[in-house]
Amino acid sequence: MSGAKILNFLPLNSSLQDSLSRELSISRIVAQLLVNRGIRTAGEGEKFLHPKLADLHDPFLFSDMDTAVRLIKKSAKKKAKAIVFSDYDADGITSLVVLKDTLAKLGLEVFHYIPHRVKEGYGLNKKVLDLVKEKKAELLITADCGINSHEQVKELNRLGVDVVITDHHEPQSKDSLPKAKAIINPKINGSGYPYRDLAGVGVVYKLCQALTGDLLKEELDLVSLGTIADSVPLTGENRIIAREGLIKIRGTKRPGLQVLLESSGIKGKKMTTEYVSFILGPRINASGRIDSADIALKLLSSRDMEEAKGYAQTIERCNRQRQKIESVILQEARDLIDKEINFKEHKVVVVAKEGWHTGVLGIVAAKLSEKFFRPTILISLTDNLCRGSGRSIKNFHLFQALLDCEDLLDSFGGHRHATGLVISKDKIEIFKNRINHLVKERLSFQDLIPSIDIDAQVNLSQIDSATIAQLQLLEPFGSDNPEPLFYTKGLKLKGQPQILGRQTLKLWATDGALTYPVIGFGMAGFLEDIIQSDSFDLVYKLRIDSWRGEDSLILEIKDIFFSKSPV
Repeated sequence: MSGAKILNFLPLNSSLQDSLSRELSISRIVAQLLVNRGIRTAGEGEKFLHPKLADLHDPFLFSDMDTAVRLIKKSAKKKAKAIVFSDYDADGITSLVVLKDTLAKLGLEVFHYIPHRVKEGYGLNKKVLDLVKEKKAELLITADCGINSHEQVKELNRLGVDVVITDHHEPQSKDSLPKAKAIINPKINGSGYPYRDLAGVGVVYKLCQALTGDLLKEELDLVSLGTIADSVPLTGENRIIAREGLIKIRGTKRPGLQVLLESSGIKGKKMTTEYVSFILGPRINASGRIDSADIALKLLSSRDMEEAKGYAQTIERCNRQRQKIESVILQEARDLIDKEINFKEHKVVVVAKEGWHTGVLGIVAAKLSEKFFRPTILISLTDNLCRGSGRSIKNFHLFQALLDCEDLLDSFGGHRHATGLVISKDKIEIFKNRINHLVKERLSFQDLIPSIDIDAQVNLSQIDSATIAQLQLLEPFGSDNPEPLFYTKGLKLKGQPQILGRQTLKLWATDGALTYPVIGFGMAGFLEDIIQSDSFDLVYKLRIDSWRGEDSLILEIKDIFFSKSPV
């Protein structure tokens, strides 16, 4: 017995597994993991296991890149003033720092504008028009936004301002784009670029490479931070950026990032995607969620260690405040779901309440979507226009669903699995009914049951030190390259299991020949079941435990299945 999950055993391809194992000199298990990730040739496998900066695509493959570079360099030659307008999240802030530094080195006088998440919302707005007039700017470049800002770009054109859009969000219309001088976005038709999944900071990185003719290795700490924090697929170029950048983060020369590593307790540790996703990213996002993202910008731009320490302290306070607000909204949303949502009828969770802080709705929606395995949209009610955030599940394209509800929305934007929207209060109920109707048409019953993708069914004897070392070549893990999950049948308990802090289950499992330590975070509730069962099957990740300076293998439980129901 375990949770109501479907085990999805990824198909075994023995012939391809054998050829990759032989040609790449890797274990058959690791070869199968490559197959599971879409690798079909030894050449592809070599690039996946050993990604190099030299494998990055030419930035001039973007169809508008040459135009953008010529325009920016022309503006620099004239000593023109430029404004960079960015998003307020970690992707947008890192984009802004990288782009602003590059433009300044070219000789441009650069100003910036970051909208206030709560007061202004996402994307270009009227205030930037005032800034353009005040600064007498001739050039405006967006970072991580702008692809759906038709009216604002039209007004900037009227003012005689040249606009370059760098973005990675989905355009609301494939056929109608803003009338900018150049658009650098891999998701638009005709972009010319072979890799679609760059983060906003990745797009900016390509522009800066084109402007400088350099790989800009020193910028990879911020480029990888923004990329990983934005949860884009860690495939292709993103994999190269993340892998190289994680090394750069650990040894970063930026005072702000050094201080943040120290204040968050991970300085000197091997940098992982988990540290960026759950420690660094949320802290960079915290100031923009609670108040203004300018603090995060000042932190990452700081050249002075003492100054950076002050900004980091403010960031930590914002993060603690964010956690408190998030906790309250999570409980209130769960209470509303209990009262209002019938899961037999509602395939999408849509709940709304007055007073919800819009800066944390996305985080809470993500947690609820994971818990209930339903696309989830939370809306903060006001008297007129209300803001909301949505998060989706694996098989549902939430942005496409919003496109099909466009007539009910004042504005919206985002990706396949993460969206934001603005809607009139009187249209929320209609929207709720329509989007639920769409989901009923597009998702099957099985789509709404959580599933676990099992990379390989193995015996304990197949797990050796060489395989463990080769598994590390698959890092960094993230979206579209998840950490491998293994399945082993017929294990038995050896010795007495223990309950450690935070409901952690610790035990020893044996197949009769080999015995390994096993740990299950938050799985203390399985204690009696595992004691009373004849044997059990484990779904787990492989971990290297370096406690007391000695490396040892440990199995981290993701699920348990018992061969005999506990009595």
